[in-house]
Amino acid sequence: MITPPNTLPIAAVVGTGFIGPVHLEALRRLGIPVAGILGSSASKSQAAAARLNLPRAYRDLADLLADPAVTVVHLASPNRVHREQVLACLEAGKHVICEKPLALSTAETASLVEAARARPAQICAVNYNIRFYPLVLQVRAMIHSGELGELFHIRGGYAQDWLLHPTDFNWRVLAGEGGALRAVGDVGTHWLDLVSFMTGLEVEAVFADLRTVHPIRYRPLERPTDTFTGSTRPADARTEAVPIETEDHGSILLRYRNGTRGNLQVSQVHAGKKNSIHFEIAGSRRAVSWDSESPNELWIGSRDEPNQRFLKDPALLDPAAAAFADYPGGHNEGFPDTFKQLYKAVYAAIRSGAPPSEPLYATFADGHRELLLCEAIARSRETESWVRVES
Repeated sequence: MITPPNTLPIAAVVGTGFIGPVHLEALRRLGIPVAGILGSSASKSQAAAARLNLPRAYRDLADLLADPAVTVVHLASPNRVHREQVLACLEAGKHVICEKPLALSTAETASLVEAARARPAQICAVNYNIRFYPLVLQVRAMIHSGELGELFHIRGGYAQDWLLHPTDFNWRVLAGEGGALRAVGDVGTHWLDLVSFMTGLEVEAVFADLRTVHPIRYRPLERPTDTFTGSTRPADARTEAVPIETEDHGSILLRYRNGTRGNLQVSQVHAGKKNSIHFEIAGSRRAVSWDSESPNELWIGSRDEPNQRFLKDPALLDPAAAAFADYPGGHNEGFPDTFKQLYKAVYAAIRSGAPPSEPLYATFADGHRELLLCEAIARSRETESWVRVES
């Protein structure tokens, strides 16, 4: 049953690993009731429900979708099951918020775009939470107002170190679980989506150089490794060697349709970088620079006047950005807050009964566009040439 307008929606979460509980925490901060949680097995569901103080542990997806109380489903499950789970949720009349990537191929994402289009009363979003840092929204407002002028070039990337060692292992390193592109698909798409969201620019062509630093990784035999916990495994743990095809690092040149140029570097083997998404945008009037590891600080560069260091303060932000900053200046907001702000926008659409004409949250069409980019990047790696991105 679709949530009637102006009524309080009730959520359920699919996924008990790293990101599922992040969804849950953000929902609780917004006062959204959560009916229960589903893991990859009934026992995992029960353990998570007990640990997270949830009233219900679902046996399987069918059990969750049969719960008449649930009107919104958050999918924080492995990439390979996204398509089938999204379709099942839509067919059951539920609103859907799906972790990225939306699916594993453009054939799959195209089918999900069409399924969502056929159900305009159901809100469908992709969990690109980085859009909702207050200073990211501030940069978007500055660009749209013309404060940066004509955009010349953009550079940046996404760097992590949680897969630095060959003994670091997670389902994401396997192409069959996470997709053919891993560093690009897992974190690079966050940067690509972010830049397009801020600038309104669309990538026309890509040139990619990707590298698998560890062609062999060592999978633990006793228990799986959760995301960001590879270093906690005992040194004497038994492992098995597993060939790896997905990339650890990549450099990608970007040509946008208006002539702006871009340069993306993505890595999950960058020692000391825990979770850094960063960008520099150079315009004819000003430049800006931002890093998620210092998310409340924005550098603004000028040629003919002093540079500025802008600290997040709702009193100084553009109104569109201030609407998603809940704490006063000097009170930092970070990664968990972006989920809360994203869901604030999504649940406002759910309560209104229809999506806004230009939603700030990523739609299924945005999720499809990221897979178009990923497939072009994969073709560029294979051909070692510039590849045009399909429209």
